[in-house]
Amino acid sequence: MITSKQVRKAAARWQLYLLLAIPLAYIIIFHYVPIGGLQMAMKAFDLRYGIARSPWVGFRYFEKFLDSFQFSRILSNTLTLSFYSLFAGFPLPILLALLLNAAPHQTYKKLIQTVTYIPHFISTVVMVGILMQVFNMRSGVYGILYSAFTGSAAPDLFASPSAFRHMYVWSGIWQNLGWDTIIYLAALMNVDPELNEAAQIDGANRWQRMWHIDLPTILPTASILLILAAGKVMNVGFEKVYLMQNDLNISTSEVISTYVYKIGMVTGGGDFSYGTAIGLFNSVVNFILIILVNAICKKLGGSSLW
Repeated sequence: MITSKQVRKAAARWQLYLLLAIPLAYIIIFHYVPIGGLQMAMKAFDLRYGIARSPWVGFRYFEKFLDSFQFSRILSNTLTLSFYSLFAGFPLPILLALLLNAAPHQTYKKLIQTVTYIPHFISTVVMVGILMQVFNMRSGVYGILYSAFTGSAAPDLFASPSAFRHMYVWSGIWQNLGWDTIIYLAALMNVDPELNEAAQIDGANRWQRMWHIDLPTILPTASILLILAAGKVMNVGFEKVYLMQNDLNISTSEVISTYVYKIGMVTGGGDFSYGTAIGLFNSVVNFILIILVNAICKKLGGSSLW
């Protein structure tokens, strides 16, 4: 039961609650209110009748998507990009954090941190523009070096379906590597200095201390971040994929998010029900994955979200 004393304490901190109200309102308006629109996935949505009065059609649109010739290709592209990004990018921030923590010179450490943090603040549009300039087959750094070493014209990487995946993944890793190390560096601050001192007395070198002291310290944090990353496996970044996409690489660049956009907004009919069904399918798969990865992490290491 809330007492009058607790009410007075809360009233004395009204400024903090006012600040909290802004993100709370954002979450409610943009994350909870739209949940009601998910019923469109099982209705033949008609603008004349609205969501509530549109007729129910059951799982028609889910069956349509699963039976579509696009389903296997889109699902394969989405999972390939997601798991490629996860397996290639997840260990690197951990490695960088361990190396920075072991750096003997603070000046070099701060310089490396600053250089690796900066790309995170580049917008997606600017990032894709940089990629187009750097990997331009004629005037870009890639094209010039390729011609200088081989004597022939460089192939167009943006027209190559296989090159699209590598450019998408590794440019993302480069952009977010430094930023992703922050949480691991914060976790390493909790390492008891006495453990390192005792290990040094026992004759452990820096690499042994990193392996037996630093790494176990950040493993619980890494487990939580892995669980959260697993919950976003199906959510390949729409903006970057869409900006890098063209008719020549679409066989590997068409993912669920871009397909939903085209179905719901680009096509002349604007099939909102079909797009909603695909989006709901995407969310259900993410939910199942986060449950499974959470259970695996809990069983193996004891760290989990619940």
